[in-house]
Amino acid sequence: MKRLVALVFLLLLVPLTTGTGAAADRRIVFWTVEAEKDRVEVQNRLADDFRKRTGIAVQVVPVRENRLVQRIMAAFAARSLPDVVFHPLDFTIGWAEAGILDIQSAVRVLNHLDPGTFGRGPLDMVQARGGHAAVPVDGWGQLLLYRRDLFGPKSLAVPDHWAAILGAAGALHRPPEVWGFEAATDPGQVYTQQVFEHFALSNGVRLVGADGRVDLDTPAMVETLEFYKSLAGFSPSGNLYWLHTRLDYLSGRAAMIVWSPFILDELSGLRRDQPVVPDLARDNPGFLAKNTGFVSRIKGPAGGPAQYGQVGYLGITVDADRGSAEKWVEYLLSDGYLTWLGMAAEGKLPVRKGTADDPERFVRGWKNLEFGVTTRARISEFYGEETVRSIIAGVDEFDRWGFGRGKGALVAKIYGTKVVPEVLKTFLDGRIDARQAARTLDRKIKALE
Repeated sequence: MKRLVALVFLLLLVPLTTGTGAAADRRIVFWTVEAEKDRVEVQNRLADDFRKRTGIAVQVVPVRENRLVQRIMAAFAARSLPDVVFHPLDFTIGWAEAGILDIQSAVRVLNHLDPGTFGRGPLDMVQARGGHAAVPVDGWGQLLLYRRDLFGPKSLAVPDHWAAILGAAGALHRPPEVWGFEAATDPGQVYTQQVFEHFALSNGVRLVGADGRVDLDTPAMVETLEFYKSLAGFSPSGNLYWLHTRLDYLSGRAAMIVWSPFILDELSGLRRDQPVVPDLARDNPGFLAKNTGFVSRIKGPAGGPAQYGQVGYLGITVDADRGSAEKWVEYLLSDGYLTWLGMAAEGKLPVRKGTADDPERFVRGWKNLEFGVTTRARISEFYGEETVRSIIAGVDEFDRWGFGRGKGALVAKIYGTKVVPEVLKTFLDGRIDARQAARTLDRKIKALE
C-alpha cells in the first residue's frame, strides 16, 4: 500500500508532457544536487531535449546536498526512490551496499558506452560486487595554486613535491604581507580533510593496509602529519578553511594554496562581485590568473604523484524504470554531455573523454566551454593550453582514501564525523605529537567500522 501511495503521489507531481507528437507514456524522476537556479534551468532544457528524442519525460527535482542522505533514506523506506540520482562519490558505495542503487543497471550503461572511454580512477573508486555502483559523469581534482610571478625572481622550483613546496613557502613567507603557504586548519570543515588527504595520498598513506584493514598508525602518516604542521607554520593563525584561503589568494596575501578548479572563475577577474587585488593594484585585469601556476599531482618522499579527486555519479536506483533510466544516463553522457559540463565548466571535468570513434571528443569540447558570471570566456583561451592540460591531466588517476578497497561506507562516516580534521587540529595546536595523532586517528576510525 505504501508503494502504491508513493507512486500515485509522484505521478501527481509530474507535469503532463508530450514527446515526438504523442503523449509520453513513460516518466522518470531525476534527483540532482545541482540545485542552483541557473543549473536547474540547464537540466530542465536537457530533460526537454531528451523527451523530444525519446518520448520519455524527466522530472528534475533539485535537492540540496546537505539534505540528500535524509531524503534518500526516507524514500528508500517508502520504496519511492527516484529513478536516477546525481550525487557525490561519498555516498555511492554505501548506497550500493544498502541496496539503494542497482549495480546491474550501471554495468549495462557502462558496457553500452564502453568503459574504456572513462577515466580509470573514477571507475575504480566505485567498484562493487558485480561491477560498478554508479556511472561517473563529472569531477574535479584538487589543485595547488602558486604565484609564478613570485617564484620566478627567486628561481624557485615548481612546487610539485614536498621539498619544493616547503622551500618555496619559506622563501616567500613575509607575513602579514604574504603568507608562504595557507593551509586548511579548521576542525569543523571537510575542506581540512580534503587538503590533508591530498598530501597524505602523495606520501603513500592509504586508509587500509595490504590486509584490507584500517591502518593509519604508520611511519608515512607520521611523516605526513609533521610535513603538514610545517606548512601550517607558514599560515595565519586561527581556524582556516576554504573561504579564508580563497580570499587571501585573491587578495595577493598567499603564495600558495590548495583549492578546487572552481576558483578559476573568481581568479579570472571576470566577476565584478569578486575583486582580485593584484589585478587592481596593477590596473591589469587577469594579472593574477596569468601569473598563477597549477599543480595537479604532488609527490611525497614515500609515495608516487597523487591527486585528491571528487567525482559526481549518476546512480540508477532499485525502484527505477530501468530501461528509461538507463537511456537518460546514456544521453547525459553522450549527446547531452557538453551541455551538462557547461553548467560549471571550471569544476566539471569530463571523466568520459570521448567515444570509441572519437576518443578525445569531450575533452576537446570541454576546452571550448565558457566560464564566468558577469563576463564569459573560454577556459582554453583565458588560461592557455598548459593550464588546461594541468587541470585535466589527473582525471585518470583521481584517488581517495578507502574507495576501491571496500571502505566506501566507512569513508562516509569519517567525513560525517570530521574525525580527521579534529585530531589534526589537536596535533597542530601542540596538544599531542605526530605519533600520538597517527595512533589516535587509527583508533578512532577503526571504532567507526
